[in-house]
Amino acid sequence: MWVLRVVGLLAVAGIGASIVAFLLSRDRRYLGFAWRIGKYALIFAFVVMLAFALERLAGMA
Repeated sequence: MWVLRVVGLLAVAGIGASIVAFLLSRDRRYLGFAWRIGKYALIFAFVVMLAFALERLAGMA
């Protein structure tokens, strides 16, 4: 579970830094980068939660 927390904190920091960079430079590629960070962080969280669920189901059998 600590992996999700670390990835979450890194994702929030990266998204925040990208938004600040966009506000300072008005370069839209920073918004795209923030979007990609968020998207991949959600995919990673889904995969980790799915692995936890499968581990729990395997323990029941």
